[in-house]
Amino acid sequence: MARKVGGIYTVLTTKAPVTVAEWGDRFAFVGPLYQKTASYEFDKMRPSPLFSAIIDKMQSLHGIRVVFGRWLVKGYPRAFLIDIESSRSRLSGWRSELQGGFEKPEDEETNEAIIFGYQVALFLQVVLDCCPSERPVVVHFHEWLASAGLIVAKRWKLRIATIFTTHATLLGRWIAAAHIDLYGRLPYINADEEAGTRQIYQRHWIERGAANGADVFTTVSEITGVEAEALLGRRPDMLTPNGLNVEKFTALHEFQNLHKIYKDKINEFVRGHFRGTHLFDLDKVIYLFTAGRREYHNKGVDMFIDSLAELNFLLKRDKSQMTVVAFIIMPGGTNSYNVESIKRQSIRRDVKETCDLITKDIAERLYESIIAGKIPTAENLLTEEDKVELRRRVLSIQSDGALPPVVTHNMIDGSSDEILSHLRACDLINKTEDRVKVIYHPEFLNATNPVFPLDYHEFIRGCHMGVFPSYYEPWGYTPAECAIMGVPSISSNLTGFANYIKTRVIDPENHGVYIVDRRFKDFQECKLQMAHIMYRFTQLNRRERISLRNKVERLSGHLSWTQLGKYYRKARNEALSRVFDVPASGMGRGAGRPARPTIMLGDKVEEEIYDEGESGEYDY
Repeated sequence: MARKVGGIYTVLTTKAPVTVAEWGDRFAFVGPLYQKTASYEFDKMRPSPLFSAIIDKMQSLHGIRVVFGRWLVKGYPRAFLIDIESSRSRLSGWRSELQGGFEKPEDEETNEAIIFGYQVALFLQVVLDCCPSERPVVVHFHEWLASAGLIVAKRWKLRIATIFTTHATLLGRWIAAAHIDLYGRLPYINADEEAGTRQIYQRHWIERGAANGADVFTTVSEITGVEAEALLGRRPDMLTPNGLNVEKFTALHEFQNLHKIYKDKINEFVRGHFRGTHLFDLDKVIYLFTAGRREYHNKGVDMFIDSLAELNFLLKRDKSQMTVVAFIIMPGGTNSYNVESIKRQSIRRDVKETCDLITKDIAERLYESIIAGKIPTAENLLTEEDKVELRRRVLSIQSDGALPPVVTHNMIDGSSDEILSHLRACDLINKTEDRVKVIYHPEFLNATNPVFPLDYHEFIRGCHMGVFPSYYEPWGYTPAECAIMGVPSISSNLTGFANYIKTRVIDPENHGVYIVDRRFKDFQECKLQMAHIMYRFTQLNRRERISLRNKVERLSGHLSWTQLGKYYRKARNEALSRVFDVPASGMGRGAGRPARPTIMLGDKVEEEIYDEGESGEYDY
């Protein structure tokens, strides 16, 4: 199970339905118990007699508290949550046993990974003791944070089949974030030495140990496999690309209608944000966006900003009537929304309410006049009070000369924020004459947002194109999410997503997936390549953009878990075959074997139990 951080949360939540469909209640998640969000993420239940025996034995033998229930995501999978704090006192001994001779790690994440790892190994040992010996168990560990248990289980010689999946190597991410040519240097990197220099050796040691100790080792993409072989010392046995739950529409025009609905909502925000200073035609506006975890270089935000400056030059040079509004949705250190952003949206709402009221009054006067047999005049329809109110609203939207804000929030340290600094350096400050405007929203979006009330997925549907020129992106969920929503995107050939699409689709660009070359072109060449892609996109007419959205949406079948789940099935079958000599087709639903829980271990989960009492429900 996963804390809501990055793509791993999306992987585990979206994959749950297809795994439950295959395994039923022989499948369960195991994760650490956190005291923050379980009231809406975890459904506590009374365990079956078997599970009750396991939970009781964990408490009586090891003093470890385990809670059973179901995760409140699609598929409603079983889940065991283990209280890390119940074993905090054993950290020193476990750390010494696992990593004898290492210095005490300063970071809490490593300590929690060690505690949870031993708890998981003990849990698996109890599961094996309580269940018939002929029933095989396969355990899937995701990422280094959850994988210390794999190392311990192998040392204890527990008879389980193990899979370890790295969605991104820890060391690779750190090296790339330091603006170092990771892929060019891969053959020459001493991984242990590099990890020690960056003070992440303990974490790297766990990740490397899990990769080499697992019965089956997988990565999410070919490029991550190359990286893992160099940094972790093992070539992956197979690839397990990431999918999504794809919602198919019964009629093709339905997702196009959603695009219009949410684009209109973005239009309203833009009307307020640029009120009184920019008279551009919203029918000639293209909405671009980038979004994701705050990794300025790894996510390609630096290249995005540079290419926007080049695009601005091209549009101004050619006297284009098109305007590009580029959104950067990426969390940063903030205090609150800035006064100017709130004020502009408040004025827009006041203008809208005034217009709605006057329109209603005009409709009533028009109706009364026609019923009386008179043709109304403009003077009859608009009263003096209406005219005064309209003058007030016109004055309220007139600019005081200040440029619309680039950022919607008060930044804790705006002078050192790398995104703001780069925008200023490129002179992208929302000047009236510029054809590219920028809005930096340093928080994730949600429908309760007082300034920009849209959920993230609604926002994606309303935009025209997503831009994700990542330098380091083992998979790339953001362009995949764009594809299943019918939104064209730009990604780089250093992402797992782009390389996966290239193997499935002839001429991806014709299908709305644009791929820039960050592997063999330098930064400047790639920037120009991307700017010209965006420029050509602004020249498409409405009909051409609709056609492109239709083509992108048709790619969704390649990205669905119903298609990509087969790679995880292959990994599980291979692990079972290596340890238990189970035939490849012998472990799915209805295979005739006795029912018993198959455990999957994932990354961390922030959970709390809302009620320590019995729910009155058994779950078998």
